[in-house]
Amino acid sequence: MPTTEWVETYIPARLDRLPWSPWHWLIVIALGATWILDGLEVTLAGALGGILTYRETLALSDAQVGASATAYLAGAVVGALMFGYATDRLGRKKLFFVTVGVYLTATALTAFSWNFWSYALFRALTGAGIGGEYAAINSAIDELIPARVRGRVDLIINGSYWIGAALGSAATVVLLNPYLFPVWLGWRFVFGIGAALGLIVMFFRQWVPESPRWLIVHGHAKEAERIVAQVEEAVSLHFEGLIPSAMPLVRIRARKRTPWREIWETIAHKYRVRSLLGFVLMVAQAFFYNAIFFTYTLVLIRFYNVGAAQVSAYLLPFALGNVLGPLLIGRFFDTIGRKPMIIATYLGSGILLALSGWLFRAGLLTAQTQTLAWTMIFFVASAAASSAYLTVSEIFPLEIRALAIAIFYSVGTLAGGVFAPLIFGAIIGSGSRNALFAGYLFGAALMICAALVEAWIGVKAERRSLESIAAPLSSAP
Repeated sequence: MPTTEWVETYIPARLDRLPWSPWHWLIVIALGATWILDGLEVTLAGALGGILTYRETLALSDAQVGASATAYLAGAVVGALMFGYATDRLGRKKLFFVTVGVYLTATALTAFSWNFWSYALFRALTGAGIGGEYAAINSAIDELIPARVRGRVDLIINGSYWIGAALGSAATVVLLNPYLFPVWLGWRFVFGIGAALGLIVMFFRQWVPESPRWLIVHGHAKEAERIVAQVEEAVSLHFEGLIPSAMPLVRIRARKRTPWREIWETIAHKYRVRSLLGFVLMVAQAFFYNAIFFTYTLVLIRFYNVGAAQVSAYLLPFALGNVLGPLLIGRFFDTIGRKPMIIATYLGSGILLALSGWLFRAGLLTAQTQTLAWTMIFFVASAAASSAYLTVSEIFPLEIRALAIAIFYSVGTLAGGVFAPLIFGAIIGSGSRNALFAGYLFGAALMICAALVEAWIGVKAERRSLESIAAPLSSAP
C-alpha cells in the first residue's frame, strides 16, 4: 500500500531540459537494440517459412508456418503482461536484463528444434522475451529522453526493427545458400545470430541507469538525485550551460506498489477514452503488419514462383522503406504534431494497401513490383505503427506505464496479430487471389478506421512532459 512519504522534485524537468548528448546516444543504442532483435527474429521466421516446409528440415505445412508465427506472437502477449507488471513493480533496469536473457536463451534453443511442436514452443518463449522487452524498454526510453524530441526518437528507435530485419535478410541469403551450407544445417545457424546479438545488447545495458522518475515514485529519491546529477555532469562536459527549466515543482507521495484496483480504475474508468484510442491504434497496426509480414514469403513463393532460398533477398528494399519512414517522417511528430501525423500515416497506409491489393488481384504485379509496392506502403506504415507504441507509452501515468504498454500491446496483438498470420497462411494455401485481396481490404479498412478514431480522440502530446500529459497517480492534487 502507498506510504505517507512526500517528495518534492524538479527531476522530470531536469531530464527534459537536457540537450542531446552522447549519453542519450548510449540510451538509444543500449535500449533501442530491442527492436533490432525483434526485427531479426521476425525476419528469420519469415525467411525460413519456405525452407522449413522442406523434408530435409522440419517438413512444416503452410498452415504450420503460420501457426508458428502465431505461437511467437502468443508468447509475446504472455511475456508482455507478466514482465510489464513486474517492470512497474520492480523497476525498469531489473526487467530489461531479465527479458533479454529470456530472449537469447530461447532463440538459441530454437536452433535445436526437431519438429513443429518443439519449434513452436521455442518460438513462443522467444516471443515472451521480446514482449517483455517492449514494456520495459518503451517505458524506460520515454522517461529518459527529453520531451522536445521524444516523438522522433521513439519513432526512429521503433523503426530500427527494420535494421534487424535487414540483418536477418542478409544473413539468410548466405546461411540458406545450399552451396555454402546444407539445407538441414543452414537454418539452424540462422538462430545463432539472434543469441549472439542478445549477448552484445546485455553488455551495453550495464551502463544504463534505472529511471529516476521510477525511483522517485518508489521511495528512492536520493538514488534518483544521484543519477540525475551524474547525467548532468556527463552532459555538461559537452555543453557549457544547461537549458533553464520552466516546469514547476512536482510533488509525489512515494509508494512501493500500485494496487490492482487502482490500476483497473485508471485504465477502465479515469482514462477509458485514452484506453479506447490505444486499443484501436494497436489492433489496426498489429493486424496490418503481422498479416503481411509473417506471410510475405509464402506470397512470393505461391503466386510469383520465387525460390524459397531467394525470398529473403526481396526483404532488403522492403526493410529499407520501413527504416527510412520513421527516420524521415519522425521529426514531424514533434513539429507538426502527433494527431495530424498519426491521422496521415494511418490513412495513407490503408489507402496504399487497398490500391496494391487491387493490382495484385488483377495480376498486374510481378515479384519485383509487388516488393516495390510493399516498400512504398511500409515507408508510411512503419511510422504509423511506431506512433501506436509512442501514444500508449505517453498517455498513461508513470506508475502503470509499463503495464499499460503491455496491456495494449497484448490486446492489440491478440485481436489484430495472433490470428492474422494463421488466417492469411490458410488463404495463401488456398491459392485464391480474390480471398487474399479481401484480406488486404480488411487490413486497409482497420487502418482507415484507426485514423478516424485518432481524429476524434487523439491526444496532443508533442513537446510536453510526461507528467503534464498524465500526472502520476501518486502526485499531489
